[in-house]
Amino acid sequence: MTNDESSDAELLTALRQQPELIGVLYERHAPAVYRYLARRCQPATAEDLLSEVFVAALGARKRVVAHASGSALPWLYGIARNVLRGHLRRARGRWSIGGDAGMDWDAVDARLDAESQRSDLRRVLDALSSGERDLLLLVAWDGLTPAEAAQALGIPQATARSRLHRARLRSQQLLDAQEGEPPPGLETLTTLLRHEERSL
Repeated sequence: MTNDESSDAELLTALRQQPELIGVLYERHAPAVYRYLARRCQPATAEDLLSEVFVAALGARKRVVAHASGSALPWLYGIARNVLRGHLRRARGRWSIGGDAGMDWDAVDARLDAESQRSDLRRVLDALSSGERDLLLLVAWDGLTPAEAAQALGIPQATARSRLHRARLRSQQLLDAQEGEPPPGLETLTTLLRHEERSL
């Protein structure tokens, strides 16, 4: 079996002794990790940070434990989160989870095709705690399961389930408080939240 045919779990195990396999993981997952970063900072910054993620992954290869799903993405997203946190700390002189938390709202708008709904979407996401928002974005946008997102965030699975539940309830309350019909982007968010709640 060639390295290209190996599963992520096999590559992660072999990576401990064969650092050159980071290139295979890069080829497989760099686009997803870039999208993760670009949704949280400016695209040009995301390009720079992408290489830092894989350099840090190479340095952490001896400690990696594959997720039960067999995917390397939870591990890589966890490293990307730490790299992004370090970048924001350096850029601001300190890490602050409040406010925009390095969120690239233009990317949020583009993802949901919601320029006209920006204030409503922002209000819903701002109402969430940073932990709830991080978890929701990993599940909703990055396509991780709640268990994989828990690993990426370094939290227990039960905590992830409870945060996702709180995010769903808080978002639903805000949507219910709106006058009239919710905008299409928010309706999609509500549907997603309900679906994720059932999948826990």
